[in-house]
Amino acid sequence: MLNCIAIDDEPLSLDVLRSYMQNMTEVSLAKSFTSARKAKEYLNEHPVDLIFLDIEMPDTDGLSFYRSLKHPPGVIFITAYSNYAVEGFAVDAIDYLLKPIDPDRLQEAVFRALSRIQHTINNIPDTYMRVRCNYQMKTIYFTDILYIECLNDYVKFFLEKEQKPVLTLLSMKEVMAKLPEFRFIRIHRSYIIPVNRITSYNSRYIHLNNISLPIGETYRESIRQTLQK
Repeated sequence: MLNCIAIDDEPLSLDVLRSYMQNMTEVSLAKSFTSARKAKEYLNEHPVDLIFLDIEMPDTDGLSFYRSLKHPPGVIFITAYSNYAVEGFAVDAIDYLLKPIDPDRLQEAVFRALSRIQHTINNIPDTYMRVRCNYQMKTIYFTDILYIECLNDYVKFFLEKEQKPVLTLLSMKEVMAKLPEFRFIRIHRSYIIPVNRITSYNSRYIHLNNISLPIGETYRESIRQTLQK
């Protein structure tokens, strides 16, 4: 089942979409929004598989909104104007539905989304993990991780474009179990790093651009084997 949200400035349109989707077993409508800003705040904390997205809204247009997402899920555009179709497919939209929505056409679009997203899941490894931080769940995308540091019973995720690290109650062993194999390596009892961010290294330190982290004695051989593959 696909986890999805819907964004449309017209509440009636959202009600119609919600009523059509109630009996569909392929999708679950987690939330609906009349504000693109609030939808974006939700997406920052709750990754979804699919967005049903109106194109013309007061605070932004759907195309610009979708392009602004750092990790965009699949999208089905919904609008009253057919002239947006070409632009919609230019951002690799799964489908494009005209208002008023035809329920059979909606079902067809959902099947198309299910097929594409399942194909992606079967061919691409997981892209994120979820951790608890400040009494809420936080999404950590693997591509954003600069490095991970152990701090007693906690770990800190240092992320690209984030001023503050994400602190969560996990052991380093638990973190390693959640990370995709071969993409991350433990270099010290206190540090885990993404292999693709390594710029240089020697017997004592690994450099990630302007970040230098120590290599633990017990990890040197496994690091050498990994980096020489």
